[in-house]
Amino acid sequence: MKSVKHLSLIIIIMLGSWACQVNDSHDNSSEVETKVEQLLNEMTLEEKIGQMCQVNGGYGHDESIRKGMIGSILNEVDPQNINRLQKIAVEESRLGIPIIVARDVIHGFKTVFPIPLGQAATWNPELVQKGTRVAAMEASSTGVKWTFAPMIDISRDARWGRIAESLGEDPYLTSVLGAAMVKGFQGDSLNSETSIAACAKHFAGYGAAEGGRDYNTTSIPPRELRDIYLPPFKAAVDAGARTFMSGFNEIDGIPATGNKQLLTDVLRNEWQFDGFVVSDWASTVEMIPHGFAKDAKEAAQRAIKAGVNMEMATTSYKDNIAALIEEGALEIEDINQAVRNILRVKFELGLFDNPYIAEEKQNQFAKPEYLEAAKKAATQSMVLLKNEQKTLPINTSKKVALIGPMADQAYEQLGTWIFDGDTTLSVTPLQAFNETFGQENVLFAEGMAISRTRHQKGFRKAIEQARKSDVIVFCGGEESILSGEAHSRANIDLPGVQNDLIKELKKTGKPLVLVVMAGRPLTIGEISEHADAVVYAWHPGTMGGAALADIVSGKANPSGKLPVTFPKVVGQIPIYYNHKNTGRPANPDSWTQMYDIPVKAPQTSLGNESHYIDAGFTPLYPFGYGLSYTSFEYSDLSLDKEVYAPGETIEVSFALNNVGDLAGDEVAQVYVQDLVGNVTRPVKELKAFERISLDKNEEKSVTLTIEVDDLNFTNIDMEQVVEPGEFQLWVGGDSNAKLTTNFEVQ
Repeated sequence: MKSVKHLSLIIIIMLGSWACQVNDSHDNSSEVETKVEQLLNEMTLEEKIGQMCQVNGGYGHDESIRKGMIGSILNEVDPQNINRLQKIAVEESRLGIPIIVARDVIHGFKTVFPIPLGQAATWNPELVQKGTRVAAMEASSTGVKWTFAPMIDISRDARWGRIAESLGEDPYLTSVLGAAMVKGFQGDSLNSETSIAACAKHFAGYGAAEGGRDYNTTSIPPRELRDIYLPPFKAAVDAGARTFMSGFNEIDGIPATGNKQLLTDVLRNEWQFDGFVVSDWASTVEMIPHGFAKDAKEAAQRAIKAGVNMEMATTSYKDNIAALIEEGALEIEDINQAVRNILRVKFELGLFDNPYIAEEKQNQFAKPEYLEAAKKAATQSMVLLKNEQKTLPINTSKKVALIGPMADQAYEQLGTWIFDGDTTLSVTPLQAFNETFGQENVLFAEGMAISRTRHQKGFRKAIEQARKSDVIVFCGGEESILSGEAHSRANIDLPGVQNDLIKELKKTGKPLVLVVMAGRPLTIGEISEHADAVVYAWHPGTMGGAALADIVSGKANPSGKLPVTFPKVVGQIPIYYNHKNTGRPANPDSWTQMYDIPVKAPQTSLGNESHYIDAGFTPLYPFGYGLSYTSFEYSDLSLDKEVYAPGETIEVSFALNNVGDLAGDEVAQVYVQDLVGNVTRPVKELKAFERISLDKNEEKSVTLTIEVDDLNFTNIDMEQVVEPGEFQLWVGGDSNAKLTTNFEVQ
C-alpha cells in the first residue's frame, strides 16, 4: 500500500533526475521545477490549501498532517516529536509532502550571541555570518529548518522595542550585515543538513512605526521607502534569502500583508524573488481592525492577491480559500503560484530526500567553537563611549567593586527573543570578574534586585563595597523584557533608581565605570557625567560576562562602533546621521542654549535655524562612534581619479596609523554626499567600511572601493539614477569624519 501511495512522488523524483541529466546548465533549478510542477498536478485543492497553512507546534495536529492540511509548524523544537510529525507527513499522507518546521532563531539558539543591534556594533560581516551559521547548526540539529530572521528594518527610533532585533539606522550597514546573516543561516548549500532557510522581515518599513509604538502606522514617502527602507531587502534577495515575512504595519493606508505593490510588483516582478512569503503572526486577520478588510474571508483574499503565500497561526486561508475560488474572488492559479513557491523551497531544503534528523545528529549544542565565536562577537560588539584619565583598563591586581542589577543575571544578559537560550551556559560578569581579578579582589553587591527596582534598600551594602574598592564597575541597563516586540518605551532613561545609586557611588570618590546592558540606545547623557568611563555592552548573550571582563581588564581592546545614533534626550528622536540639510541648517556658531538666551531677546536674534534651543542639534554620540584604548590617525586621503563615469569603481586610499601603545582594531568608514540633486540628498551616506587590525605604532595603507552605480538614488521622476555632478567624500572613525576630498561623476 505504501509503495502505491508514493508511486507519484517516485515518478516525480525520477523525472526531476532525468531533467537534471539532460540540462546541466540548469541542473538544480530544472530538477526542482520539474518536481514542483509534477507534484502540484497531483494535488487536490484541499492539499494545496494545506501547504499555505502554518500552525503553532505541539500535539493535536496528527490528523491534519495526515490529510495534507498543514504545510508548516512553528515553535516545535523536540527532535523526537518533529520526526514523529514528519513521519506522518511523509509516510502516511497521500502525497508524502514533508512539513517545514520554523522557529524564531534570532541571535542564537542554545548558544546566544549579542542581540542583532549589538552584532551590528561589530561592523564585522564575517563574524555576523559566523553567528548565524552557529545558530543554524544548533537549531537544525533539533529539526528546525526555517528561521524568522534576519530582521532588517531600518530603525531610527530608540523607543521602538524591536530596535534590539535590528541592525541599526543605516541602509548600507544593514544591507551588508543582513546579507551576511542570510548566508550564515543558509550555508553553502540550502539542502545541507545544517542549513535553515532565512526569512527577511518585516517587509517593509516596520521600523518607522509612529512614536516608536509597536504595530503602529508608518508614513514613509515613496522615495524614502526606495532609498532608505528597501535596499536591505534587495540585498537579502541578492544573498539568496528564500523567504520573506510581511509586516504588521501599514504604509500610506495599506497594511503590508495586503500590499500588492510591495509583495508582487517590487518583490516578485522587479526583484525576481521566487521563494515564498509568510504573514507575520495573525497579520492577515489583523487587516480587519486596520479597517482594510471587513472579515476573515476578505482578509484572506486581499493577502493572497497581494502575494502572501502562507498564513502564520490564524486560519483565514484554511477557512475561506475554497469559497473564494467558487465565488470567483480568487483564481486557482493564485493558489497554484503560492504552492509552487512553498514547494520549491521545501525541495531546495532537501526535505523530500532527508526529512528526518538522525539520532546521533540531534541536539548539537554549545560546542567550544560555538562559545568562542559568541565570546568574540560579544567582545567586538562592546562600544567604549568614554574613558577619562584612562580609567580603563583596570589592572587585575586592583580591588573591584562590582555593583548593579545586571552584574549577575544569567537570563537578562541574553536579551530579547531567546526562546531556546540556555541560562546554564551564561557567563555573567560576576563569574568572569571572579576568574579575571580573583574572587578575593571582587566585592559584589547588586544594589538593586532588578533594573526596575524603585527602592534603595540595597544601597547601603553597595556603597560599603564601593568604599573598600579601588574602582567601581556598575553593571546596569534594562532587563531583557524591556525591549523586543511590544516593549516600546516613551522614557528611555536607565529605569528604576539606577541613576540614584550611581550618584551615591560616585560620592565615594572612587573611579566609576558604567557598563550598560540594554536592547536599545538609552538616554545616558546626564548620568554618564558621573562616570569616568562608559562601556555599552548591549545584551551581549551567553558569553557576555567573559567578554566584558576581557575588555575591562585590557585583555581585549574595545573596537565596537555604534550602528545607531544615541540621542541626548528622548525629545531628539528620531535622530540619525544621514538626515537632510534643510534650507536653514543648524549652525554651531549661532546656536544659543536656552539658559544662555538674554532676557527679552529679540525673536530673530538667535539665528532662526533648525535646532532645539535646549538640546541643540547634535546627538550624545554619533553613528559609527567608538573609542579604543589606543588612538588612530587618518591621513593622505586620495582617489584614483577626479572624474568618474557610471559603471566605474572609485578607489579610496588613505593611511591609517595606530599612534598609541597598544594593538587594536579600527573600523574605517567612508561617507559620501551628493552635493546637488534634482531631489534633496542626505548630508552624508555610508558607502564603505572595513575593520583593520594594527599593532602599536603601525601604519597601513588602506584602499576601499565604491561602485559609482551605488551612488544611485530615486530622482524626481521616481527613477533609480546616478546623477552627474559634484560629490564630497570623507574618511574617518565615525560619521563625523573630517578628512575629506571631492570628486565628480559625469
